[in-house]
Amino acid sequence: MSTATTPRGLWKVVAQREITTQVRSKSFVITFALLVASIVGMIIAFTLMSGRTSTHEIAVIDQPGQTVVTTANDNAKAGDADVRFTISEFEDAEAAEKAVTDGDVDAALLPSSSGYDLVGQDDVDTSITQWVGQTATQLALERNAGESGVDLGALTSGTQVGERLLDPDAGDNGLRQVAAFVFVLLFYLMALGYGMQIAATVTQEKESRVVEILAAAVPVRAMLWGKVIGSSVLAIGQTVVLAAVGVIALLVTDNGHALSVVGPAIGWYVLFFVLGFIALATLWTVAGSLAGRQQDLNGTTAPLQMILFAPYILAVTAGAGVKTVVSMLPIVSTMMMPYRLAEGDVPMWQLGVAVGTTVLAAVLLVRLSASIYERTLLQTGRRITFKEAIASSRKTESSAA
Repeated sequence: MSTATTPRGLWKVVAQREITTQVRSKSFVITFALLVASIVGMIIAFTLMSGRTSTHEIAVIDQPGQTVVTTANDNAKAGDADVRFTISEFEDAEAAEKAVTDGDVDAALLPSSSGYDLVGQDDVDTSITQWVGQTATQLALERNAGESGVDLGALTSGTQVGERLLDPDAGDNGLRQVAAFVFVLLFYLMALGYGMQIAATVTQEKESRVVEILAAAVPVRAMLWGKVIGSSVLAIGQTVVLAAVGVIALLVTDNGHALSVVGPAIGWYVLFFVLGFIALATLWTVAGSLAGRQQDLNGTTAPLQMILFAPYILAVTAGAGVKTVVSMLPIVSTMMMPYRLAEGDVPMWQLGVAVGTTVLAAVLLVRLSASIYERTLLQTGRRITFKEAIASSRKTESSAA
């Protein structure tokens, strides 16, 4: 066996070990199950909230009143409105009004000298006025026209008022906002969770001096690539599965139309996640190599936690102009660009800038991280600052040149 070629594949051994170790851990299984349940739960909750139908009980005292309410209910169904009407019969107007006062019905439809009165306690719901009131007017017009021998169709010709929407997608704003929030939150949780796991593993190996044994058999850079690739495979695989779960949940809950709204954003989210996580994964390994013990991790990982938390705050509080600018910045774009895509269309040139800057940043960060990792991994017993590590890396590069 050639010793020159053996180290080339050692990163695969490290990556496989990283994957199998995490997959077998209870925390990985529990966290993944909770993420799946959360996504399915949010889609079900959104479906229930958006598709909820309100029912109004109307008091009547005669057959014509029953006909009006029944027809209004049929019209609401035909118009795919989220409102329905039921009938409660009473002997006279006094009994019907008492039912309104007692809260037994939502309103009463009572005959009057001019036609009908819709009677409420302190107000009448606008949906009742819209459907029941207009239906009563329409039926009365048809009846009067028939009795007078008038062609109601000719009489009402040209009186219809139609609708034309300049922004037909505005009704999907609720869905877009939910999807945007999910994208940001999901990336934040997964990048933070996997990142802290990477850093903790590196620090644990340093603290227990296992890393010194591993370094004798495996090149330090191969260890770096193995950890980065192994964790990235898990994170990206989990992201793809969660995206598939979201699509399936939308289809099962009869929200297939939502895919035309957020479907493209889901695809871009996966792409940005891949680019952003690979860049961040190398930094998490460095954060772990800078710590001398587990207690140091809060300090060495703080800058990375801020990198993740800042876009989360911007997504919630910043204006449209700020979001547009930061969504094209490297690393930050992995959270902000999918957020913007979920909210609406984004020019292709801005997507190109976001992808290009993130790829460039990933290449530079990988090179820098690899250099720092090699210099700091075997320095045990104390915490190393980022400034010290970068300075040491620069000295090494200068002497090599």
